[in-house]
Amino acid sequence: MIEIEIRYEATYQYEDTASFSPHLVRLLPRNGFAVRTDRSKITTNEGTDVQYRQDIFDNLVAYCFYPKELDHLSYKLELDLRLEEKNPFHFLLDSHALNVPFTYTQEEASVLSAYITPRQPLGPIPAALDRPTKEIPTVDWLVGLNSWLHENIEYERRDEGEAYSPEQTLALMKGSCRDYAVLAVEVLRHHGLAARLVSGFSWEEELPEEDRRAENALHAWVETYLPGAGWVGIDPTNGIFCGHHFIATAVGLTPAHIAPVHGHYYGKKTINSTLTTNLSIRRK
Repeated sequence: MIEIEIRYEATYQYEDTASFSPHLVRLLPRNGFAVRTDRSKITTNEGTDVQYRQDIFDNLVAYCFYPKELDHLSYKLELDLRLEEKNPFHFLLDSHALNVPFTYTQEEASVLSAYITPRQPLGPIPAALDRPTKEIPTVDWLVGLNSWLHENIEYERRDEGEAYSPEQTLALMKGSCRDYAVLAVEVLRHHGLAARLVSGFSWEEELPEEDRRAENALHAWVETYLPGAGWVGIDPTNGIFCGHHFIATAVGLTPAHIAPVHGHYYGKKTINSTLTTNLSIRRK
């Protein structure tokens, strides 16, 4: 068992005061056999009414209701977690899913239909991302897909702005972690695999410094549903399968479903804002 603490702060500073809609905060871990929360605390502006709920994807979320005009929104997260070491390849696939392409059972397809349906076009894609012309072991194919994205898409850190479309990422051949994730999830869906986007924290202390792409920032990756294995995490940004170093805080169908903070401001004019963040993840 590994004990870690996460401290995260984010401040949205506005040029003028404004009124705010309720803001949805997705920063609390999705607990499971590999992640257990000993302590969690979200702090925001004084006087805010904070309500905790589970959303349609079973994410633990905080709704923040701001009663007055403000010139900034601040969020402070404190987490103490216990991580159970996890081998991401420790699973056995059901016989009908051993090779790709495969077909889900009728029951699986019915439950997973929203995750199988493509949401964005891919456009022309490299041969390495195209549908296999012959049967390939499922895990081997996923490893190859993940590795190709990691090796061929240039990483760029971009903390703000919407995710690129798959077509944009392939045209630029570069992107942030959320761009890798959106591209990967659509490739999987176009090949008939159920896939969802994930956001959260990646603890990179055990990685060499030169390989730390998510250090001091929130991270995004993908999970695909493999019969017999369940939801399996793959991280195309780093080209690896997801073990206990990945702490999911939200899953969803689209980037909007996993945004760490979501809400709107109301004002008589456009008000520019800047975002500053600070993240610390360390072993206790």
